[in-house]
Amino acid sequence: QVQLVESGGGLVQAGGSLRLSCAASGLTFGSRRMGWFRQAPGKEREFVAVISRSGGGTDYADSLKGRFTISRDNAKNTVYLQMNSLKPEDTAVYSCAAGGVVSKRSQMYEFWGQGTQVTVSS
Repeated sequence: QVQLVESGGGLVQAGGSLRLSCAASGLTFGSRRMGWFRQAPGKEREFVAVISRSGGGTDYADSLKGRFTISRDNAKNTVYLQMNSLKPEDTAVYSCAAGGVVSKRSQMYEFWGQGTQVTVSS
């Protein structure tokens, strides 16, 4: 069955960095667009970043441009999210997702990971 497993979350001070990883199995990774989303307690899930199949095209939430970078290694079936200059408002559960098209809409993704907690202290 399809599995997406995130790792790399944890506690970091404001201004610090974290690199999240999402390892995929049970699907043709190279044929899937991959996205990152996040959800804080009491808030709706929001789009973070998306990357095309080959990794040549990326897009980000406007508020995150310049701080976050999405990348992928198709040979390792893994997508990454490098997060720099972290702020307390970045605190959330971060999830990766696989879809058929490049999209900022969560409904366009059919497979989801369980998520990894990122906590940024002030």
